[in-house]
Amino acid sequence: MKRLLTCLFLTVFTAPLLRAELPPSAYEKMQSAAPEVLRIQVLRVTEQPDSDASTKDVSMLAQVLKVGRSASKLKPGDMITVNYKIVGHPAGWVGPGEVPILEENKESVAYLKAADGGEQEYSPAAGAMSFDRF
Repeated sequence: MKRLLTCLFLTVFTAPLLRAELPPSAYEKMQSAAPEVLRIQVLRVTEQPDSDASTKDVSMLAQVLKVGRSASKLKPGDMITVNYKIVGHPAGWVGPGEVPILEENKESVAYLKAADGGEQEYSPAAGAMSFDRF
């Protein structure tokens, strides 16, 4: 009975503190499968509120500094746009992390995929680890 009460206590009172994140192997797999692996410099970042107050549309203009792999044949010096959404979640929300918003003038690795929008438009390909090396 004591063991059951202890388990119940831990489950009820510590569950809100936990955050279910994807395992590292999931991010490694997404990074390995990304069609575009680049080193970029962020030139401009714009954030616009979406129709839903808890969602932001993020658009990032970046210059390609180095190409690791590119299905769309990008080369150093090319300018690209990366578009994605950030969804605000309530406290205690459980799920994978959000794609970070990079700062202007920052250099970063980028795991991307071509977006449906058009030429030179991309979206994150590795979720929360799209701009970090695992």
